[in-house]
Amino acid sequence: MYDPQAQNPAPPSEEEGPAPQPPQTPEPVQAPEPSQPLSPPQNRGSGWTGKAALALSAVAVLLAAVTLVVVLQGRNEPEPPPEEPGPQGNTFQYRDRIMTALEGVPVNAYAKGDFSLNDKGRVAYPGARAGIDVSTHQQEIDWPAVAADGVDYAILRVGYRGYTEGGLFADSQFARNIQGATGAGLDVGLYFFSQAITPAEAEMEAAFVLEAIGDYEIAGPVAFDWERVEDSAARTNGLDGETLTRCAVAFCEKIKAAGYEPAVYLNQDQAYLRYDLRQLTDYTLWLAEYGQLPDFYYDFDLWQYSCTGTVAGIQGDVDLNLDLRGAKEEGETPE
Repeated sequence: MYDPQAQNPAPPSEEEGPAPQPPQTPEPVQAPEPSQPLSPPQNRGSGWTGKAALALSAVAVLLAAVTLVVVLQGRNEPEPPPEEPGPQGNTFQYRDRIMTALEGVPVNAYAKGDFSLNDKGRVAYPGARAGIDVSTHQQEIDWPAVAADGVDYAILRVGYRGYTEGGLFADSQFARNIQGATGAGLDVGLYFFSQAITPAEAEMEAAFVLEAIGDYEIAGPVAFDWERVEDSAARTNGLDGETLTRCAVAFCEKIKAAGYEPAVYLNQDQAYLRYDLRQLTDYTLWLAEYGQLPDFYYDFDLWQYSCTGTVAGIQGDVDLNLDLRGAKEEGETPE
C-alpha cells in the first residue's frame, strides 16, 4: 500500500546513533618548490616507443581478422540439438500448470490404443476386470443380477466420518451388501469415507473397518477415501497436503498390518496438488477420472471411470471401475 510518509522520511533520532560531526578544515600545506626544472614532454610517436606501438597495432589487427574468420565459419555449422530431458527432468501440463515429474514415482504406461468400449458400453482393457463401488446411495441391490451383468467385483463402503463433528458411522447397507456380493460370487473390496484431520483419526477409521470385516473374505483392496467437502463448516477445511499424506499412510499401514491390501482413492487434483505420491508408492492407487481414456500422468491400479453407469440389479446410477492389476501381471502393459 502506498505510504505518503515514505516520501519524506523523518530525520534520524538520537537513538539511531551520534549526530554527525562537522568536517574539520585542513590547514593549508605549501607545495615544495622543484629543485630541478621539469623536462619537456617527449614525442610518443617517435623512436622505439612509436615502433613498438605500431607493431602491437598490427598484431591486434591480425588477431581480430582471425577471430572474425572463425566466427563466420562457426555460423555455417548447425547448432547441436537441445538435450532431451532425463527421466527425472520430465514435465507435464495439468490445467494451467506445468508440473515437474516426481522422482521415484512410476508413470502411466498403459497403451491408450488398447482401451475400448465393450458391447455394454463400458470401458475395457486387455487383462482388466470390471467392477463397481457402492454405498447406501444405491439402496437395496439385487446382487445375483449384478454378477450376471458382467461385473467381476464390488468395492463396498464400510462407513464414513461426519464432516462437521467427526463422528464415525457405519454404512446402513454394508451388512446387506457384503453378504449379497460374496453370496453372488463376487470378489469384494472395501472403502471408508474419511474426514480425518490427524493420523490418529485415520488409524481409528482403519480400526473401524477391521472390526466391520469380521470373518468375511476380502479379496480386494481396502481403501482410504478422503474427499473435500464444500462446506464452510467442514472440519477438514485448511488441511494441508503433508498432513493428508500422513493420514493416508497411517490408515494404510494399519490395514496392511492386519493382512489386507491397502489402497488410496484419489483424483487428479489430490494427486498433483495435495498428496505426496512419493510416500504412497507402496499402496494400491485407485484413480477417479471420468472418461474413456485416462490421462493421469502417474501409474495407477484401479480406475473409476464413470459415476453414471448402469448395471442390472441396481436402481439409478452407479460408479464403474476397472481393475488393471491383472493387465500388469499378464504383461499387457508396456514398460
